[in-house]
Amino acid sequence: MEQVPRERDARTRLDLQAIGALLSAQRQRIGVYAHAHRPHPHDAERPLERRPDAIPDAVVELLEAMPMAAMLVTPVLDERGEVEDILYLAQNKHARAYATTHVPPDAVPRWTGAVRLFERFPLLKHTRLPRMLAAAHRERSPQGPEAVEWFIPRPSDPPARLSNEVHVAPCGEHLLVSWGPGHRLRMAMGAQKLVKTCWAEWNLADDTVEPSVGFGYVLGLDETAPAPDLLGLAALVAPESLPELYRTLYEVLLRKHRSECELWMPGPGPYKRVIRVVAEPVRPEGGGPVWAVRAVIVDVTDDRRRRGQARAAGEEARRQRGRAEALAEVSHVLRDAVLPRFAGELASYGLDAVAVYRPDATGSGVGGDWYKARGLPGGRILLALGDARGHGLYAVTLMAKLRYALGGLAYTEAPVEQLTRWLNEVACDDGTESTATAVIARYHPERSLLRWTCAGHPRPVLLRDGRATQLPAPEGGPGVTLGVMPGISYTAVETFLDDTDIVLLYSDGLIERRDTDPDEDTTRLLNEAENCLRGARPPRGHDGLQEYAERLLDRLDGPHRADDATLLALRRVPVPKEPTGSP
Repeated sequence: MEQVPRERDARTRLDLQAIGALLSAQRQRIGVYAHAHRPHPHDAERPLERRPDAIPDAVVELLEAMPMAAMLVTPVLDERGEVEDILYLAQNKHARAYATTHVPPDAVPRWTGAVRLFERFPLLKHTRLPRMLAAAHRERSPQGPEAVEWFIPRPSDPPARLSNEVHVAPCGEHLLVSWGPGHRLRMAMGAQKLVKTCWAEWNLADDTVEPSVGFGYVLGLDETAPAPDLLGLAALVAPESLPELYRTLYEVLLRKHRSECELWMPGPGPYKRVIRVVAEPVRPEGGGPVWAVRAVIVDVTDDRRRRGQARAAGEEARRQRGRAEALAEVSHVLRDAVLPRFAGELASYGLDAVAVYRPDATGSGVGGDWYKARGLPGGRILLALGDARGHGLYAVTLMAKLRYALGGLAYTEAPVEQLTRWLNEVACDDGTESTATAVIARYHPERSLLRWTCAGHPRPVLLRDGRATQLPAPEGGPGVTLGVMPGISYTAVETFLDDTDIVLLYSDGLIERRDTDPDEDTTRLLNEAENCLRGARPPRGHDGLQEYAERLLDRLDGPHRADDATLLALRRVPVPKEPTGSP
């Protein structure tokens, strides 16, 4: 009974580590981006073409009287009369207070007098501020409010992100820039409590959070609790929701797409709360990494309960239990028939073969993977591994049909090219949805030759002298998947085996993972195949080969596998000699 909680805790740790690694990698991307846009030391020392005239006292008094952070600037024009930069002239007490609380002291050197802000802060050029300044100068009319978001790089610590609503207005020959959050706290708090909705922005560079006033209320946090960062949010949700949160963050941070998910949160008593998260990426307008995640969060627990959650869950549980029992009963019968074990009986044909199979996460054991290895008249061996489309009884029916059809066709002694062509016709005759991938091979012990074809399946891997390589594709590329189109021809590849070679046939469920690149999946297989040879004694005998195959599958297995995984390992062995009788 203790095993299940331990496995759940281990998976929770893995999911938290994956989310932490995703956030850490994104933080590094932001650091690289900010570092590339840092100001050069000589920029702050560039001499001005002219010094602005003294600011009238009335303007200074008006600036100080404003109820929000404000700064007086004057435009620097280029040869065409366009705004090239702006000179800082003065700021009020609210701006000074904002700089004290939001701008890291080590990020900006102290200065006196007028300075070029775009040279001192290069990332400001990539915001909406330059356009607003140019429009206010050219049209002599107020601009904004508009959101302005940018970074201030720091020498060693993560960059600081600033985000505000900004106004720009003409002020004599100068321009007045003012900014502030603009939130109406009491109205926002009341609205968020009524509809159980909140919002937040997570700044990925420095792990700061800018939440709405109802953020803690919707998440069920104590009033004094600080707003959690994204990793802290992951720690709050139920373990079964962590993969969904990871998928959403992956879409927002790496694919830069809007994404949404529903997360289970621990609640009072036996019930759990459900929150719906709709998130979007925040990026520089000129391009660059996602530097913040902006999200709206809604508590939808009451809505789910009003739909009759208890009754629907009971009906679904009974239906799933009946289906699982039916599938389990079928799987016990079919597993031995379609996925047999080998006990070294192929050694008399000059080949040793072992198989390892793992069902998908449902545990039904009736997925679409199938394999076959048996001796044929004439001393040759038929070998095949395939994957029928789908799961459940339909997939099992198709894979059994293909497996037994191939076994019968092999007795014609036709080459594997013809066997594959015939098997494709069988799949095509079964209907438009009856598709499957496969590698079909015949081993010729007298020549130590493996002749094989590929029908839309991952190519075999050869282990030779401790190095793992994927065998080259047939001439013209891998063949078409079985059942897609009749009349297809296939080409065979000839691979000669040495004494210590190991050949691996496998289904795509062994290597494919959610949100990964297929080339990376194959590289991981090759690396682990080599590592399993280095990390243990060489696989000797049938039991040694079986142990190697199981160890390799264990290394490639993981919490994000969503399909059956099958591995068939082959190795050449000497053909036993017939005993000589007495004369």
